[in-house]
Amino acid sequence: MTPAPLAARLSAPGGPLFFPVTAYRPDGSLGLDVFRAHVRRGIAAGAAAVFACCGTGEFPALTPEEFEACVRAAVEETAGRVPVVAGTGYGTALAVRYARLAETAGADGLLVLPPYLVAAGQEGLLRHYREVAAATGLPVVVYQRDNAVFTPRTVVELARTDGIIGFKDGLGDLDLMQRIVSAVRTEVPGGFLYFNGLPTAEQTQLAYRGIGVTLYSSAVFCFAPEIARAFYEALASGDDTTAHRLLDNFYLPFAELRARGRGYAVSLVKAGVRLRGLDVGEVRPPLHEPSEDHVKQLAQVIERGYALLEEDR
Repeated sequence: MTPAPLAARLSAPGGPLFFPVTAYRPDGSLGLDVFRAHVRRGIAAGAAAVFACCGTGEFPALTPEEFEACVRAAVEETAGRVPVVAGTGYGTALAVRYARLAETAGADGLLVLPPYLVAAGQEGLLRHYREVAAATGLPVVVYQRDNAVFTPRTVVELARTDGIIGFKDGLGDLDLMQRIVSAVRTEVPGGFLYFNGLPTAEQTQLAYRGIGVTLYSSAVFCFAPEIARAFYEALASGDDTTAHRLLDNFYLPFAELRARGRGYAVSLVKAGVRLRGLDVGEVRPPLHEPSEDHVKQLAQVIERGYALLEEDR
C-alpha cells in the first residue's frame, strides 16, 4: 500500500483513471505477462490510478487466485507511482474474502461492485457495504448500478462510515445524483469523492461536472490513451470546444457501436486493445466477442479519433 491516503491522491488526479482489461492466453488461462505490459503502458500514458479487476477487468470471471495475482501484478508495475484500486463483489462473505486478498496483494483501495443477484433493501445494502469496509484497512468506493441503487439518506450513512471514501455512479440518474451530492454536502461536510461510472463516461461527463462530479472512469484509455488524455485535459482546462469535437466525432460513434451488443462494454474495449497491438486475448464466457464487422467499425472509429488529434496539432 502506498503511504499517501487514497482519497487525497484521487481528489486531484493528474490524468484519466485507468481500468485495465484482464489478459488471457489463447487457451483461456490468465496472461499475467501481457496484463503487466498493459498496466505499464497505461502508467506511461499518464494514468492517475489503476483500477484492477473491476468491471472492465472481468472481475466475475476471475478465480480468487487469479484475482490476487492480477492485483499484485498491478501493484508491482505501478511501484507506488499511482494508487491501485481493486474490485470486489458478490455476497458479503465473498466480497470480504476478495477484499482481504486485495489487501494482501498490496492494493490501496477497493471498488465494491453490487452484490450478486440480490435485490436488497436500503438497510441490507448499508449493512453489506459497512461489513466490507470493516473487513480490511483499505478505503472503499461504493459502486451504484443495476441492483444496488441508493437513496440520498443511505449515501449519507455510507459517507459517515469509517473506511468509505467515495461513491461511483453507474446508474445515470442525474436528478438522484444531485440529491445525493446535496445531502452529503449538507450533512457530512468533507472530501467525499464522486465518480461517473457510466460505460462511456466521457459522453456524460460535461453534465456530471455540472453537479460537482469531476472524477470518471475511462474505458477508452485502455486502447486509445492519447484520445482519453486529450479529452481529460480539455475538461480540466475548460476547453469545451475540443471536448465537443471529440464527443461528436469519436465518443458518440464509439458509444453507439458499444450499444450494439450485450457485453460490449467489456468485449469491444478488449477488441480495441488488440487492435492497438497488445494481444490481451478474448473475453471469458458468458461474455462473447464482437462481430467481425463491429471490430472493423471500431478500427474506423479509432482511426477517426486519432485523426482529430492530428488536426489539433
